[in-house]
Amino acid sequence: MTSWDPTQYARFADHRNRPFFELLGRVGATAPRLVVDLGCGNGPLTLALAERWPQARVVGVDNALSMLAAARELDAEGRVEWVEADLATWEVGSLGAAPDVIVSNAALQWVPGHLPLIEGWVAGLADDGWFALQVPGNFGAPSHRLMREIAREQERSVELEGALKRAGSAEPATYLQFLARAGCEVDAWETTYEQVLDPEGEQDNPVLEWVSGTGLRPVLDLLTEPAERAAFLEPYAAALLSAYPRTAVGVILSFRRVFAVGHKTPAPAAAPAVPSAPTPTS
Repeated sequence: MTSWDPTQYARFADHRNRPFFELLGRVGATAPRLVVDLGCGNGPLTLALAERWPQARVVGVDNALSMLAAARELDAEGRVEWVEADLATWEVGSLGAAPDVIVSNAALQWVPGHLPLIEGWVAGLADDGWFALQVPGNFGAPSHRLMREIAREQERSVELEGALKRAGSAEPATYLQFLARAGCEVDAWETTYEQVLDPEGEQDNPVLEWVSGTGLRPVLDLLTEPAERAAFLEPYAAALLSAYPRTAVGVILSFRRVFAVGHKTPAPAAAPAVPSAPTPTS
C-alpha cells in the first residue's frame, strides 16, 4: 500500500482541485439523499460535496489512514462519514442504501482492474443516479517517463519497476463505453492543463515537489535508506529541471486529465398489455 503525506499533497491544492470542480459541474443531481466520494483523500473536496448538497448523507472512502486522519481533523462538524476501505474490494451495498451520486477524483488510476468495478458501482446506484470520475492521463509525460527510466538504472531496479507499475487510466472513449454498457447516458472528455508551478520562484524544483505528493510515493516508500534514495533522487531531480525549465511565468507542467460522467437512466416501463380481441362466434 502506498503511503501518503497529506501536507505534501496539499501544497498544490489549487491545481489539484480545479479538475474536481469541473467534473462536478457536469453532475446534474439536484437533491441527492446519499453522496459517496471514492478515494476521498485528505477531505476538503468531500466537504465541498457536503456544501453543495447540505441535506445529503455524504460518505468518503479511502484506504490511506494518514489521509483519513487529516480529513477527520478538517471535518470539525462531523459532516461526513469517513470510511477506511480498499476501493478494489469496497462494495456499494455496504452503504445500506443506494447512492444517488458517486464521485471519484484522481483515485482510480491506483486501483487495478477498476473498469469492471465501475459497472458494479453503477449497478448499485439509485435510478436517476450519477457516477462521475476524473483520472490523470499523463503517464507518458516526462515526469513519469523519467521516473521509470532512472528506476531501471538503480541497484533495486526490479523492485522499483514493480513499485511503479500501477493500474493507470483508460481513454475517455473507454470509460464512455463502460458507462453506456452499464445503462448510463455519458459525457466523456479530456483536458490538458498548462499548470504554472511556483511563479514566485521559491522552490528549487517544483515538479519534484509535485510528484513527491503523488506519483513518486511508491519510490519514496521503497527507498528508505538515505544513500539509495539520493542515488535515485539526484539524477531524477536533474532530469526534471531539464525537462521542465523555469520560464518568465514559472515552471509549466502540462497535465492531461480524463473525465467521464454517467447519468443512470431508469429502465423504460413495460408497455401495458393489449387485451386480445374476442374470438368471433358463429
